Amino acid sequence: MQNRYLLTSVTRIGNLHRCPFEVLAIHRERWESGDYIVGRVLNTAGCLRQIELPTGRMAEVAEGDLVIGAFGQRAATLEAVGDWRAIADDNCFDMMTSAGLFGKITSRSNYLPALMPLVYQGHVVTAGEKCRMSRFVRPEGDTPLGMPVILIIGTSMSAGKTTSARLIVRLLKQGGYRVAGAKLTGAARYRDALSFSDAGADHIFDFVDIGLPSTVCDPDEYRPLLRQLLSRIAATRADVLVAEAGASPLEPYNGSVAIEELAQWVRCTVLCASDPYAVAGVIAAFARRPDLVAGGAANTAAGVALVEKLTGLNALNLEDNKSIPKLRQILSRCLGKTV
Repeated sequence: MQNRYLLTSVTRIGNLHRCPFEVLAIHRERWESGDYIVGRVLNTAGCLRQIELPTGRMAEVAEGDLVIGAFGQRAATLEAVGDWRAIADDNCFDMMTSAGLFGKITSRSNYLPALMPLVYQGHVVTAGEKCRMSRFVRPEGDTPLGMPVILIIGTSMSAGKTTSARLIVRLLKQGGYRVAGAKLTGAARYRDALSFSDAGADHIFDFVDIGLPSTVCDPDEYRPLLRQLLSRIAATRADVLVAEAGASPLEPYNGSVAIEELAQWVRCTVLCASDPYAVAGVIAAFARRPDLVAGGAANTAAGVALVEKLTGLNALNLEDNKSIPKLRQILSRCLGKTV
């Protein structure tokens, strides 16, 4: 009986859905981040048991299912921390994100349900070689980005970055712009990039497109890959890029590298913050003053007032339609063209 494999969204850049492959156990010394791995689901009781398919659709799995994902690292301040290198001799690991980021959880918030456990069945092997995400990344030139950037950064995960980015994409499209949307840092989950498309973005990208299961990696590895991604974005000839740096610039996701590489093209920076004091903290720690503060810190008039008192910055509740005219005004000023 032929095995049936469930592919997660980290495999979307490859051709595993149509290419014959083997599953072979490989000695641990040859394991690397970005390797495509087959894991057998050990248990689904009381844990997050949905996976994100290459299309972005969510699917529920059952005990015994064979799932293909990729080794990587996660360092989420509010949810979970894990690393494929922490996998013990029993070869058991966790589904660290629904997109198929595989590794062993070493720290987890009590507010996050248990993550789905799997056991290593082997590496995906084609033509006698283990299959890695990087195999499916086409080389790009070093073309400068050359388009204005609306940069969305945050004080942490779940600070409102993707929600803010969606709204900005929508307003830019209403203003007649051709828009590229990109999530440049974070841990693999296709749904964030897809939400930019839902909002009207003409082109969408994320770090999986350059062969990374997450951007928790050495900056010297991330920087040249990011430049390849920016070259690919440049080729779209979009009018503007709405770029989200997942997590915060101070976390180990290489957000600071992404900001450095974008710096000459950034025309507007939106800082999404969990609370007003976090705004002051990021400004002090990162020496960067945004054009606008959004997210949880601006959910109420009291929050807006405190942000302005602490920092002197504009803060807007972007989920309140009354804020839209002010947001349009800020974007128009920054881009030098009416939005």
